[in-house]
Amino acid sequence: MNNIRPFKNITPTIGENSYIDEAACIIGDVVVGQDCSIWPMVAIRGDVNYIRIGDRTNIQDGSVLHVTHKGPLSPQGGALHIGSNVTVGHGAVIHACTIEDECLIGMGSVVLDGAIIKQGAMVGAGSVVSPGKELEGGYLYVGTPARKARELKQKEKDFLLYSAEHYVKLKNEYL
Repeated sequence: MNNIRPFKNITPTIGENSYIDEAACIIGDVVVGQDCSIWPMVAIRGDVNYIRIGDRTNIQDGSVLHVTHKGPLSPQGGALHIGSNVTVGHGAVIHACTIEDECLIGMGSVVLDGAIIKQGAMVGAGSVVSPGKELEGGYLYVGTPARKARELKQKEKDFLLYSAEHYVKLKNEYL
């Protein structure tokens, strides 16, 4: 069974030096950048719209990434854009939204259609980002629905890039 497979004759594109675990599944119109890591049991399904993932981004175990189709209730549908140097924690659900560079999406979080996570934001574990919500960079958001909790400390801001760099090193060991 091939874990990277086409849908409607569109095959995922995987950037140089990226690690895709054999237990992950990537389907359709998906572009994964360079030096990324996609861990076990991740499902990335670009079937009814497209998914773009920047460089040095890691999608951790059990996460689900999907999109929204074009239809009468959403004429444009909803693509998924994830920037560079992003960490998506274990078991997150990321659906038809935008996550800019250097963000962290905590374990078990849900980010819904049309949400925009601005550069340098951190979403705490188990949080739910409501459809269409925009989260300002430089802050921690927690809860259901996710609310601004406080400004990130410098150590936490530094961690955003550190996490991405750590996962580049780790995937290199797997490669």
